[in-house]
Amino acid sequence: MLKAVEKKRAYQDVVKQIIKLIKTGRLKKEDQLPSERELTGAFKVSRTTVREAIRCLESMRLVESRQGNGTFVLASSRDVSIQSLSAALFHEKDDLKDIFYIRKIIEPSIAQLAAEYATAEDVKQLAETVAAHEESLASGKDTVDLDTAFHLALARAAKNRVMSRLVNSLIDLLLESRKGIIQSDGRAAASLRGHKMILDAVKMGDCVLAGEAMRHHLQGIEKLLFKGKKGGGTCR
Repeated sequence: MLKAVEKKRAYQDVVKQIIKLIKTGRLKKEDQLPSERELTGAFKVSRTTVREAIRCLESMRLVESRQGNGTFVLASSRDVSIQSLSAALFHEKDDLKDIFYIRKIIEPSIAQLAAEYATAEDVKQLAETVAAHEESLASGKDTVDLDTAFHLALARAAKNRVMSRLVNSLIDLLLESRKGIIQSDGRAAASLRGHKMILDAVKMGDCVLAGEAMRHHLQGIEKLLFKGKKGGGTCR
């Protein structure tokens, strides 16, 4: 299944081989990867290289290291295919305005779907994320991760895995920019207000209101992100 890799970019080759095994179904969701020692021997690389590859796969949400138990596959072959599509569509060097414009197209639809399909558990998770956001804001803590968590939870509630993966990719690309924006000048409070409006609409099951709330929320964030710059368009 596995073969020795070139030392030059060893960890990248390890990552590619494991992704291929997941994509072809040789490694399935919840399968345990071979031990670090076994991977080191199979790939003919150092433990440092294996660890770097595992960290990379974890950042891609393809595997998860569980303390004391080993490393397990989180993704199915279908998940990897969707992620490959995301990687092909979006790149770190893409213009942020273009990336954000795509968010404005996708996320209002996600909010609408969430209002229609969210379960009681989904609504509970969204509400808990908003409550944690509010608590962190009141205590002066960083809220970026909670802000991100809300959008990802909403995407899961929409019950559309393709949209969820695409939003995940888009948010990851915007993360560095959002860190500075969300934490400054009371802007975290504005983000929280937007999330509350979206949550209320989802609770009511009002698809139209949820979509409008998300659109209004994203337009507000867009103004903060690209203040003084031409945005991604104002057509309605």
